[in-house]
Amino acid sequence: MSSSSSKEPPPSRLQIWKLAARPHTLTASIVPVIVGYALTVRYCVGVGVLLRCSSADDGDADGVCSASSSSVAKKSTIEVFYMAVQFAVFAGLIQISTNLHNDYADFVKGADTDQRVGQARATQKGWLSPYETCRGCVVCLLSALVVGLWWLIPVGVECSGTNAQNNNLGGGESSGSFHNVLNIILNNNILNNQDPIMIFIVLSSIFNAVAYTGGPFPLGYIGLGNLSIGYSGLGDLFVFLYFGVVATVGVPYLYLSKIGCLGIFSSNNNTNGSYDEEAIRILMQQLKPTFLHSIPIGFLATAIIVVNNLRDRHTDIHAGKRTMAVQFGGRFARVEYLLFVVGSYAFCVYFWWLEKGSGSGTGKEWTCLLPLISIPLSIPQLKAVAFGGKDGQDLNEHVGGTAKLQMVYCLLMAGGLIMSSP
Repeated sequence: MSSSSSKEPPPSRLQIWKLAARPHTLTASIVPVIVGYALTVRYCVGVGVLLRCSSADDGDADGVCSASSSSVAKKSTIEVFYMAVQFAVFAGLIQISTNLHNDYADFVKGADTDQRVGQARATQKGWLSPYETCRGCVVCLLSALVVGLWWLIPVGVECSGTNAQNNNLGGGESSGSFHNVLNIILNNNILNNQDPIMIFIVLSSIFNAVAYTGGPFPLGYIGLGNLSIGYSGLGDLFVFLYFGVVATVGVPYLYLSKIGCLGIFSSNNNTNGSYDEEAIRILMQQLKPTFLHSIPIGFLATAIIVVNNLRDRHTDIHAGKRTMAVQFGGRFARVEYLLFVVGSYAFCVYFWWLEKGSGSGTGKEWTCLLPLISIPLSIPQLKAVAFGGKDGQDLNEHVGGTAKLQMVYCLLMAGGLIMSSP
């Protein structure tokens, strides 16, 4: 497992940390948040304004509350922007943490050796010691935890007041043991006005940042040193869920739960601090279009890891890294890549069809097709990865090419959503 550092002069310290952190990969975590922001503006702000007006004296001067209430709508739009920035900072820190831990763990587990065909890794080259790389990862993870605890997890002030005044036992009646457990937790203030959904997202994201590659630190200290999402072949699923669904749905959920009070903790109709089935039903209904839009974004995010694993499959075999490309072969990975890229464009047509069938009559249904403009960027990637038979180091440019494709696709989707918003 020796490195090749003795034969290469190391770059500057800043360049070494830049190489380890891989900031060029941040688009995979940031652009889905941008789409989430656009989805919130398109589908959720009007609902949030109505819910806010109905629960407070925040309507127009004449007492009429509507989705076009100028002062409330302006305030809500600003809040959405701040939430998007907060969630993007969290997602970026998780991305960098994952990259740093991957740099360390792939080296100590034998996946990154002198025979590596991908871009150089700082620990593999000997430019950073495993301890230094881990220390950088820990700093980023702690920063992500602070961001989550400070910005993401607390329930909005407008929504927590109800529960703060009703944190004793009692509450309304609910049917079923699951509801009873939730009511006991909420009424006793066990979660202390923290959003349980965001608690799960923050903590699971931090855990997955180190569990993606695994390794002796830090999971070895709790008996999970052999746990690895990427090495067990679950990397594709992880990327789809967290860099697709969670990254896209995060901002709309934050807005609806903190501003619209549709979270598990409170709602406008919830006066006893108990679990509100109606609020959750409305929340799920409002998040449906957001979830649908997260699918093609997850497809393209997963396509990035597919071409990465296709490139590395020969060295991964020797390291015991059982990615999908290793388990099912290169041909499977190429077909998988084709389905993800083509599927993302198929969803654009599906969204256009849904808008046409909704009878809204806005004349803006064409905005759903804006991501199709990125098709020319996809052609070289499909030729090389799905049809061209490129392999090994020749695929390096197409890892970045697929990431660029995802970025342009997402920005076009976000632009179309903003253009079609009321």
